[in-house]
Amino acid sequence: MTDMFHLGWFTNFAPPPWEGQFSGHNGETWANGRFYQDLAQALERARFDYIMLEDSSMVSDAYEGSSRADLKHHLYAPKHDPLALVPLLAAVTTSLGIVATASTSFYPPYQLARTMTTLDHLSRGRAGWNIVTSSEDRAAQNYGRTKLQEHDGRYDRADEFVQVVDALWNSWDDGAIIQDRETGRYVDHTKVHTIDHSGEYYSVRGPLNTVPGPQRRPVICQAGGSPRGKRFAAEHADTIIAQSRGPERMKEFRDDIRRLAAEAGRDPDDIKVLFIVSPLVAASDAEAQELQASSKAQAETNVEKALAHLSALTEVDFSQFDLDAPVTQDITTNGHRTTLSEFLKLGDDGRTLREVAAGWSISAVDLVGSVESVADRMEEVMGYVGGDGFLMSGPMTRTYIGEIVDGLVPELQRRGLTRSDYLPQGATFRENLRSF
Repeated sequence: MTDMFHLGWFTNFAPPPWEGQFSGHNGETWANGRFYQDLAQALERARFDYIMLEDSSMVSDAYEGSSRADLKHHLYAPKHDPLALVPLLAAVTTSLGIVATASTSFYPPYQLARTMTTLDHLSRGRAGWNIVTSSEDRAAQNYGRTKLQEHDGRYDRADEFVQVVDALWNSWDDGAIIQDRETGRYVDHTKVHTIDHSGEYYSVRGPLNTVPGPQRRPVICQAGGSPRGKRFAAEHADTIIAQSRGPERMKEFRDDIRRLAAEAGRDPDDIKVLFIVSPLVAASDAEAQELQASSKAQAETNVEKALAHLSALTEVDFSQFDLDAPVTQDITTNGHRTTLSEFLKLGDDGRTLREVAAGWSISAVDLVGSVESVADRMEEVMGYVGGDGFLMSGPMTRTYIGEIVDGLVPELQRRGLTRSDYLPQGATFRENLRSF
């Protein structure tokens, strides 16, 4: 029997689909955050563990040497700061974890530690930090640099970054707040310490000037897929975003993370690996397959969008390659190496670049059918992989969100595969995440 698994939702603070017949005014009103508040409430109703807000800080011109495709398809812009969205989502929920992205390549450690502690208070212990090292020179140029550090070197820098923020989060001892009315002392100064960090990349005195948050250390999320990235994730993360394709590679990835965690002296069960999926559900298997076939028939229109997206992630201009030639395998990047590798592997069977781009998806497994059939497949895959859950990443329409949270998830709950409730109110994000 398959154990219970976790659910998350992968998105960003950017325009949801706005062109369709039933999109309403989402294209004009998304930036006020209310669409995302509705999403957060729906996810909490379905007892999702968390919502993960991806981010980047550039307008990409990697494809064709122009920002045309990026802005036409709103791939990397417009995109608003997810850290500022966290309090709005926290205000309308009580138990959902809220993970926001911030880059170790651009944030000062002190600012990040202070901001995340503040968000942990405002969310009543439900804040999470998605650690990224960033992957685009165009983003670096918005922060006064010509180019990013080499791929593995960015993780070396991130290791020290985490060391600093951990020290800052622990620079106040338990019991430092005394609020002694008789003596007029609010804080016991003997329980607040400098960290006096002096390393290769950072020099930080400390202490943090914020009161420790309910979790002290917010939940850490990471998506490292390269050998160096996996080691970093296994050493630091509470939950990992994975995009390995197919059950065998999913299992291999999770087993590797658990091995690396044990080598780092951690309990592998403390790390929840969630695999990205985009379920397509309908009233029947036949109807779902018809919808999938219709989507594939229109996939040609997605070729430019897919290649512009991949170009932005890798800073390799995919417009230079022949669409009707086999996918070339001799491409390297200082950016998203795992995403590039996964894409290139799709061309191992000799398909052309056009064919691969038309059907490109970061979904770990195909989930197409009725809610019963999709639930069957999720149960089967998770039983084989061993855990720990799925991260939904489908079209951000109210219709699709409803199909998942009010259609698919109740079937998973009926089978005892996903949680039907959170821990009692007041439990932190980490406590809910580690409850099974």
